[in-house]
Amino acid sequence: MNHVKLGSSGLSVSNVCLGSMTWGMQNSQADADRQLEYALAKGINFIDTAEMYAIPPTAETYGSTETIIGNWLARNPGRRSQIVLASKIAGNGLRWIRGGGDVTGAAVISAVEASLKRLQTDYVDLYQLHWPNRSSPHFGKHWPGKLTFSSVDAARNSEQMLDILRGLSACIEAGKIRYCGLSDETPWGISEYLRLSEKYDLPRMVSVQNEFSLLHAKDWPYLVECCVMNNLAFLPWSPLAGGALSGKYMHGALPPGSRWTMLQRNGLFRDKTQTHAAIAEYKAVADRHNLSLATLSLAWCKQTDGVTSTIIGATSMVQLEEDIAAFEVTLSEGILAEIMDVFKRYPQPF
Repeated sequence: MNHVKLGSSGLSVSNVCLGSMTWGMQNSQADADRQLEYALAKGINFIDTAEMYAIPPTAETYGSTETIIGNWLARNPGRRSQIVLASKIAGNGLRWIRGGGDVTGAAVISAVEASLKRLQTDYVDLYQLHWPNRSSPHFGKHWPGKLTFSSVDAARNSEQMLDILRGLSACIEAGKIRYCGLSDETPWGISEYLRLSEKYDLPRMVSVQNEFSLLHAKDWPYLVECCVMNNLAFLPWSPLAGGALSGKYMHGALPPGSRWTMLQRNGLFRDKTQTHAAIAEYKAVADRHNLSLATLSLAWCKQTDGVTSTIIGATSMVQLEEDIAAFEVTLSEGILAEIMDVFKRYPQPF
């Protein structure tokens, strides 16, 4: 397992990050324990969670994933220093989390305290903002006309960002978090946080995690360039497009217990005719080279310039073993060219 520096932080992380959002919904404590042990044995030291997990988010499962991780840490206190633990504060819109209100500096301070109690630890290595207060082009909102940027009050958003940074600074000074990062952000959001950090001598964002896969590569090249040039780690989430790039939804299949059978907060926005056409063509490339579709997709993500660590998630040990093994695969220039032939036909299928 390769280890890399997490942006401008002092943290060294594996180039595979174990995501945990299914723990507490599709996976039990015992499942999570097995996944953690296997991942650590394979050299993964980077674990990502969030206060809103499990997914799909509900009031009943809010905080359950952090609790599961906390239970494991309580039973394995000597191993806390072996992992880089990342969590996130939920953004607005979920009525059972702070009344659905915006992220503020005060909300950061209280949310960090609550996460630490659930995680049964004294500190979080990387604390991230799950999504911006303003509407952003994520979760199917990236098409022209979906958002009207000209109506956004930039000054108000900047003031909110400054307040958030001050809340993060208080947590860092208290030793409760080590570094801070972003999620579901844009080049403007990243740049504004960096500007404010420098101007007011506040903590600097060290990473951003956004959706990124063969089916959803809108962050390439503009956001990725922003990350590389500013020394921010780029952390793709959903590299298998919510499981679609495993091939399990091909030909209209809906396996029992799979995510697409569950109520989705943002709808099944990946389930499009073009998505399935693209998957079929990527599957053909994988088949020609005796690779699984998941392996092809994850290896491509790993090899994309600018990617720091890829966040994977699995609901079974078989899936987890295959996903981790994919990062030992290096795709040849010929295979990458075949992938790009398909990509050019389906650059934005959903």
